[in-house]
Amino acid sequence: MSHHADIDLDFGDRIDIIDIIKCTPAQIEVKGEKRKHNSGVYIQAIPVDPIIDTASLSYKDADDRGYFKLDFLNVSIYKHIRDYEHYDELLALEPPWHRLAEKEFVEQIIHIGNYHDMLSEMLPDSIPRMGMFISAIRPAKRYLLGKPWNIIAESIWTKPKNNQYYFKQAHAISYAMLVALHMNIVHTT
Repeated sequence: MSHHADIDLDFGDRIDIIDIIKCTPAQIEVKGEKRKHNSGVYIQAIPVDPIIDTASLSYKDADDRGYFKLDFLNVSIYKHIRDYEHYDELLALEPPWHRLAEKEFVEQIIHIGNYHDMLSEMLPDSIPRMGMFISAIRPAKRYLLGKPWNIIAESIWTKPKNNQYYFKQAHAISYAMLVALHMNIVHTT
């Protein structure tokens, strides 16, 4: 039985946390070759493959056996934040939504840098709309791109019946908040 138990945690540099806690890299199989998962680790005791220095189970098999994977993600924009006060100040600012029409600006922003043409057409102007946009660029919801926001809102958070990749609302909104934070960093520096 699969639990799909993993949590994504963002760090300016994931090595900072890996250096202070005991963890075992997750294993993934790509094209028949076993290797370290790019971001997944286990902080609980799990059997280890000493040859590739990872968990001896693929992350899917480990999940089936009840192991809990954490994904420590590098999000380099956090390196631009001086402290908690600076972070709060940046989050409190209204993002410069109008700048989504500027190709040079969009190309600098995490998660949306390659989507200037679609962004300049749709121009999200809030965190919820940016979340809908981020979800709409995933395969299962691409058919919604370019539609009016009220039409997008009707079905963007509905799980697709064909198992295509899509974002749940909480995930998309979290990404949208990170995008807004990055927009404010770029706009104010």
